[in-house]
Amino acid sequence: MDFTPLTSQDRSRMLEQIGVSSIDALLARIPRILPRANLKLPLGLSETELLRLTTGLAAQNATTQSHVSFLGAGAYEHLIPSIVRYIGSRGEFLTAYTPYQPEASQGTLQAMYEFQSLLCDLTGMEVANASLYEGASALAEAAILALRETERKKLVVARTVHPEYRQTLQTYLKQSKVEIREIRHLQGVSELAAAQSEMDSQTAALIVQMPNAFGCLEPVEQLGKLAHRHGALFIVVVNPISLGLLKSPGGYGADIVVGEGQPLGTDLQYGGPYLGLFACRRALVRKVPGRIVGLTRDTHERRGFVLTLQTREQHIRRSKATSNICTNEAMMALGAAVYLSALGKEGFRELALQNLLKSHYGYDQLVKLPRVHPLFQAPFFNEFPLEMPMDPDQLNSELLKQGFLGGFPLKRWEMGLAKGWLVCITEARSKEEIDRFVAAVGKAIR
Repeated sequence: MDFTPLTSQDRSRMLEQIGVSSIDALLARIPRILPRANLKLPLGLSETELLRLTTGLAAQNATTQSHVSFLGAGAYEHLIPSIVRYIGSRGEFLTAYTPYQPEASQGTLQAMYEFQSLLCDLTGMEVANASLYEGASALAEAAILALRETERKKLVVARTVHPEYRQTLQTYLKQSKVEIREIRHLQGVSELAAAQSEMDSQTAALIVQMPNAFGCLEPVEQLGKLAHRHGALFIVVVNPISLGLLKSPGGYGADIVVGEGQPLGTDLQYGGPYLGLFACRRALVRKVPGRIVGLTRDTHERRGFVLTLQTREQHIRRSKATSNICTNEAMMALGAAVYLSALGKEGFRELALQNLLKSHYGYDQLVKLPRVHPLFQAPFFNEFPLEMPMDPDQLNSELLKQGFLGGFPLKRWEMGLAKGWLVCITEARSKEEIDRFVAAVGKAIR
């Protein structure tokens, strides 16, 4: 049976409403040169020819397969056990559609439940949802929860929170009357005196990142106490891998924990799709965005999994919805659950330790090079900022020729850090690769 989404009458009514006479008139404002500008598309190709063409085009990209990467700044290369891809590719799970209705299968619901349980263990929090879109939107949703919970109109955000997260927060709240104040940093971490001066009785939440965007470790114990002293919620953005070694946010008083789950078994994938992590205290559970899967028993005492809370527009009145989040990243959440289960507690701790040790080894070798200096003196996890003797973009161009993806030029975040270079070293790097990288940097800055 054929289905025509628009009849000619429908199209005519739409064009009349827009105020044009035809589709051609609607598109007339688009310069005619644009549709084929610089594309140089062939007229038609066989399947084999098309595969050859696209493979050749893809080979022009510099990737972590073709180059050795020392780039982080929010997306990280990690080793992913084969079982993660195997389980995720099974027919029971593999779908482009994220199942979000109450009648989702028991297997799908259990996978989400296990993910939530693992995230609670990791963060030290009492409740976790079945995931959000990615880390930046998870932070924005946490801020909205805090504003709703406290009925206040001010947020205090550390400038060491990733700039793209802060920009997303600004976008979410652009049309609101919420005041967003930022805390300056000193030596790469939030200045406590500056935080104290911004906090008051109207502050809904204090937001920090741990480790922060520079890779440095924040004084979270003091910042958490400061937030609670003013009746504000304490929101922490985390790198989940760091929690294999660092104290869990629940252990230093966080009320809401969010973060980017990409390091937990998701490839870099040119920036997405990724995985938004969201966990909080039990007292906030009814204001959590998205959905939460729970464990129950039926009348025959058989274990079952159900969508326990669904505070979303599809399921409840719009005025009662916590957010417009309509689904979750089920496939990425499944991968994270498999990843964490495969490693186990000891394996996850060893993973974090390898990140710490390898990054500190690389740091020690790089600062021995002439005219290379630490940008800040703060402790770090697996990412560290350096002050380089040459422009970081030029340095990266030289390193690219030698097969390396260099660090992140910090001038893209702060103009005052013109020579700042953020280097990331994870467990994926071998000692031999780190040594070759150090030698390449030394050659480039000579």
